[in-house]
Amino acid sequence: MFLCSTSRQKAKTMRLRPNQRGRIILTMSTLVLRIDNMHCGTCIRRVTQTLNALPGTHAQEVRVGSARIETAAAPEQIQQALSAAGYPTFVQSAGA
Repeated sequence: MFLCSTSRQKAKTMRLRPNQRGRIILTMSTLVLRIDNMHCGTCIRRVTQTLNALPGTHAQEVRVGSARIETAAAPEQIQQALSAAGYPTFVQSAGA
């Protein structure tokens, strides 16, 4: 977990919660995604860059057709960003 001071608006888009001392804690989870329209190394690089550009998201492993990421963002945000980049995405599994 990471400590983060942020506005209430940002807390609505990311999974943040206050701890006992009132600090905001960023809760991370791991998602496994199925990503369509990936065919080559350039696609992998574009998907990785798109994922890493999202706040609170780190691409752990990206392969043709799938990705394993650690994120504090909502899965819907990730799907929306990748779809906008031309890669329709489906969550295969989510865990803490």
